[in-house]
Amino acid sequence: MKTSILKVLGLGVIAGMMFYSCGSSKKITPKNDGEIEIVSYCSGPEYQSTNKAFRYTGIGESMNQMTAKNMAMSQARAGLAATINTTIKTVTDNYVKSGNFNNKEELLNNYEGMTREVVNQTLSGAVVICEKMTKTQQGNYKSYICMEYGASDVLQNINNRATSQEILKVDYNYEKFKSTFEEEMSKF
Repeated sequence: MKTSILKVLGLGVIAGMMFYSCGSSKKITPKNDGEIEIVSYCSGPEYQSTNKAFRYTGIGESMNQMTAKNMAMSQARAGLAATINTTIKTVTDNYVKSGNFNNKEELLNNYEGMTREVVNQTLSGAVVICEKMTKTQQGNYKSYICMEYGASDVLQNINNRATSQEILKVDYNYEKFKSTFEEEMSKF
């Protein structure tokens, strides 16, 4: 009888220890693992390109506040230009290849030259949609800037340019180009 009481008590102690240890286990989270969440201003879903607008965020850091801002602005403009240029090149390639144009190679070269000009002009109309400035622990300024340019404005600039050039005007079909452009923009 003494052994059965000891067995019951022993099982009770073991069960209690298991219950206690299961309930008090420390959960491992990124914070407990030494990770620190980083807040990145002017970024995230609301600052990504959409089918309505091209967007790009730039970050600049410097001991001088204006230099940090200029660096971020320059990076945002360069990224915006690259995004627009890549998209327009794809649109132009698809448009020319899908059309029934007599001299596709010459037309493609002319479109590429035109789109480079349009992208350069476009950047002057880009607007800042987010701007944040912080100061780091090292005493530097850190600037976050997101710039945007409307997709319809890009399309309008291309249309204006294409209809003003005689060699492009002959084979240019605005509705077909617009359709190709909108198809590419829907991928954002």
